[in-house]
Amino acid sequence: MVVDMGYWTKVGKRILILTFTILGIYLAFKLAIFYMPFLIAFIISLLIEPIIKFVSKKTSFTRKTSAIIVLMVVASILIGFIAWGITSLIAEASNLLQGLNQYIEKAYTQVQDIMNNIDFTKLKISSEVTNVIQNSAGEIIGTISNWVKNGLTSLMNGLTQIPTIAIYIGISFIAIYFICTDKLYMIDQLEHHLPKEWVKRIGYHIRELISSLGGYLKAEAILVIISFIISLIGLYGLTFMGFSIKYPLLAALGIGFVDALPILGSGTAMVPWSIIAAINGDIRLSVAILILWIIMSIIRQFAEPRVVSTHIGIHPIFTLIAMYTGFKIMGVLGMFIGPIILIILKNIFSTLIDKGVGKAIFDR
Repeated sequence: MVVDMGYWTKVGKRILILTFTILGIYLAFKLAIFYMPFLIAFIISLLIEPIIKFVSKKTSFTRKTSAIIVLMVVASILIGFIAWGITSLIAEASNLLQGLNQYIEKAYTQVQDIMNNIDFTKLKISSEVTNVIQNSAGEIIGTISNWVKNGLTSLMNGLTQIPTIAIYIGISFIAIYFICTDKLYMIDQLEHHLPKEWVKRIGYHIRELISSLGGYLKAEAILVIISFIISLIGLYGLTFMGFSIKYPLLAALGIGFVDALPILGSGTAMVPWSIIAAINGDIRLSVAILILWIIMSIIRQFAEPRVVSTHIGIHPIFTLIAMYTGFKIMGVLGMFIGPIILIILKNIFSTLIDKGVGKAIFDR
């Protein structure tokens, strides 16, 4: 039997390229987390770039002057919002941590009452299975409470590190200034220090990524911000109207967090909240939460076609697999990163995917 070494060398190279690309993407995400202030600065600079161009076009100001004016306005808004958000979150998170045990005991008691009201003998369920169900319900509540405690503790630890936050914010705004004012210089330096072939390849992939991933993330960010603002205004409005909502900012952040996840939506948080409120006997709050969710859904459905001009072209089942894989590897943060990595891989290996991965690797 004659072994075609040329064929297997080509296959090995293709597999090696695929492996190193995946490792490179993983390393890029690790570096992005390490250099988070600069990543935030880059994202904000992309968001305000159209505003800078608009100001520069409509006035006689230079690009640098326009960038400084826009950045000062954006910085004032962001710093004010960050200051209010930090103080409100610290107050709400500390209050929730103090009363969390009471909420857990109340939830456990309600679950036990529901279980006791169910006649398992009519359902022909043995006592052993009933005990397993009851123990499982307690374990679920315990797991959720641990998640909440760990999340709130991490949030409090992060928010109370004011000097570190100030340094991150300061570095981010300085980086935004340089990116916005010296954009052309940075591009020239990149072209000067890298080989021309690399610049062409990197430029091509960056343009494609900005077109697909960048456009998608920007659109999703806009939609999540819309949902967060509507839920925040709605929850604070309900609070001022006398409804029993003790943690409106935390609740709005939770709704925005769930709404940011692919496939899932704000209803994943708001519908169970409405049901729990109804079980507790607060029908007014239950109806109010449902109405707020309906308003948010209508506005999102109206805004989504206008904001999201293109789809990522990935079936929801693969997005769900990417979310699960990211969650297993990196935790909750991986639920965001998993679909993003999937989009990047689809963009980089679009030709290979169109041909068929197996065929592209093993065909002669």
